[in-house]
Amino acid sequence: MDALPDLATLSLPEIARLAAERRLPPVEQWNPMHCGDSEMRIARDGTWFHQGSPIGRETMVRLFSSILRREADGGYVLVTPVEKLDIAVEDAPFVAVEMKADGEGRDARLVFRLNTGDLVTAGPDHAMRFAEEADGPRPYLHVRGGMEALVARPIYYELAERALAEDRDVPGVWSDGVFFPLAAGPA
Repeated sequence: MDALPDLATLSLPEIARLAAERRLPPVEQWNPMHCGDSEMRIARDGTWFHQGSPIGRETMVRLFSSILRREADGGYVLVTPVEKLDIAVEDAPFVAVEMKADGEGRDARLVFRLNTGDLVTAGPDHAMRFAEEADGPRPYLHVRGGMEALVARPIYYELAERALAEDRDVPGVWSDGVFFPLAAGPA
């Protein structure tokens, strides 16, 4: 797999081109027999484990993430055309570890790099939500197929700073024409 480019040096058109070039396998079209447990786990911090040991090779994690799918029952599997294996996910299968912001207000675009190298622009197809937890707000970004990325705490602080700088009644951020309030909605 190719090395990941430096997000800070890329323009938004370059980011869009890279995201469009990333071709993922059609896992939603594969329906093999369930073969058991992969003995893999994705920790809340985005670390992938196999049989209790962290997977240290970034290229392996990127490869496995490309065949990850969320099932209708909410579980996660690694799927190929010939086998399907369960994988445990502690929180979200991805973590947004870097953000690039371009523009202000309604014209803003927020692009996130995930721990797997994927680039995702928040907007109509990739909504952001904020869950209120005992340890504070927990922001998430929809990635694909019902799977989300937990937005890393430093990135959340960047989002909060952007939201507060715009001085509006409901703090939030705009991206790709969609407004995302920073607070969790009413329960």
